[in-house]
Amino acid sequence: MYEKPFTLEIVGPERVVFSGEATSFSAPGIEGGFQVLVHHAPFLSSLAVGEIKVKTMDGRDARYATSGGFVEVRGNHVVALVEAAERADEIDVTRASASRERAETRLRVQPKDIDVDRARASLHRALNRLRIAAKT
Repeated sequence: MYEKPFTLEIVGPERVVFSGEATSFSAPGIEGGFQVLVHHAPFLSSLAVGEIKVKTMDGRDARYATSGGFVEVRGNHVVALVEAAERADEIDVTRASASRERAETRLRVQPKDIDVDRARASLHRALNRLRIAAKT
């Protein structure tokens, strides 16, 4: 595996989630997952709900649950602008479980004023957060 670094920034609406050097960046593109290593070709992609994985310079893997966003790769500099990203060990499992239960109830009961697509998206995000939290 390449161990040469590139600069990575993962930026959310409220905070910088990661800023530093990395040797690998993997993310869930809307057309499928992808990985970026040093000297990657210029690239722009939309992100889907899923897992972002960063291999840091010390060889550790940092995992993040993301709700989507965009990634730009240019000249050994990667910028991910995310709707939300939580490091696996920061995820509030109780809150994610409650969100999953609310979404499942909405989809099961389906009151007439329910937005089914929104409930499905909420369920998908909650399940993603729980899956990534379980990897810690």
